[in-house]
Amino acid sequence: MSGQHVRAAAARALVPVLTAQGSLAGLEAALAAGGVAERDRSLAKALCFGVCRTLPRLQALARELLRQPFKRRDQDVQALLLLGLYQLLYMRVPAHAAVGETAGAARLLGKAWATRVLNGCLRRLQRESDTLQAGVDRDPAVAQLHPAWLLEALRQAWPAAWQAVAAANNQPGPMTLRVNRRRTTREDYLTRLGEAGLEATPCAHAADGLTLSTPCDVQALPGFAQGDVSVQDEAAQLSAELLAPALAAHPGARVLDACCAPGGKTAHLLERFDIDLLGVDSDAERLARVENTLARLDLNASLQQADAVSRDWWDGRPFDAILLDAPCSGTGVIRRHPDIKALRRPGDIRELAALQARLLDNLWALLAPGGTLLYATCSVMPAENREQIQAFVARTSDAELTTPEETGWGQPSGGGRQLLPREGGHDGFFYARLVKRR
Repeated sequence: MSGQHVRAAAARALVPVLTAQGSLAGLEAALAAGGVAERDRSLAKALCFGVCRTLPRLQALARELLRQPFKRRDQDVQALLLLGLYQLLYMRVPAHAAVGETAGAARLLGKAWATRVLNGCLRRLQRESDTLQAGVDRDPAVAQLHPAWLLEALRQAWPAAWQAVAAANNQPGPMTLRVNRRRTTREDYLTRLGEAGLEATPCAHAADGLTLSTPCDVQALPGFAQGDVSVQDEAAQLSAELLAPALAAHPGARVLDACCAPGGKTAHLLERFDIDLLGVDSDAERLARVENTLARLDLNASLQQADAVSRDWWDGRPFDAILLDAPCSGTGVIRRHPDIKALRRPGDIRELAALQARLLDNLWALLAPGGTLLYATCSVMPAENREQIQAFVARTSDAELTTPEETGWGQPSGGGRQLLPREGGHDGFFYARLVKRR
């Protein structure tokens, strides 16, 4: 029954995504709570992430295969159908197992009636696969595995690169490491990886970064538990590079990391610079993750649950530098969070841009004259990036853009630099560095 159990658990985990009620963020905990054995969780996670990554195509095929849609209360059965389609089209699961174990899992959901429906749909796909796939792929959004609105937004934003961005979004991102330079060097750690049978190459732009040829469990990384290394994409590591001019020569600088969870950038700043850092985040659960990260790395910072849109938490002392890793659409990291394809809506971009503007205006007042604010998002949408920064500079008389013009990475964009996701390379990210005139 283990195969059916895994598929039933995966279906339950997908229901919040399909109904826009939740994400895959708590997938590991959900699988554990659902009784999925540790040895089976990698399969369950591969199924859930794979379905989300290919969701537009799977949903189009499901519409062709079903005489009528499942009712909302039966979205767990819909999830099973999508799981079966994904296995048949994208996984090396034997067809008999993909069909039999998936259809049989309906009984574990208390819906034995659906076994026959699922069996029929999946066997029809086997018989008519080429015809059905060719039919749904006539829709470019289906063929490129993106919601139509998002594909059009990418095309308008990046007319020469939107297809490459979409292709990168559809592939899992590489596993990139950040070496803790307080404990070792990138060269020494690369040697240790080789001794452990793990192949990696230095990142081109992040001085502390190494990209593994093949992802692995973090516990297989030498010294992970001792804090020698962390997992962090190359693009995310560039925040420390951009803040280096403001922090490297100023020990004890007072730094604010606003919206600091889950803590990767917080930790990197503390690994690189001797600073007095305050990290704030409005989410207590996510702030606990920051605390755990810093404890593993033996780093110290002040952490406070607070909303960076307000100032009721501020003690009145200005900061020498502020990192604003702003809440955003996440459209630069879809390959790592493919449920974004199902959860994001067109109106979200406008709402997020308004929140980002409020954060910028509020935090700018907390910055000391001569101080540096680094604005960052993991988005590729102009409204959250270049347009956001252009509008801020236009209304803020003492704001001066100092984003480097020659970096070797990204492209100029509204006074900042935009990185687009690259297959086998970094995620999509935007950075703009500003200094407050004295």
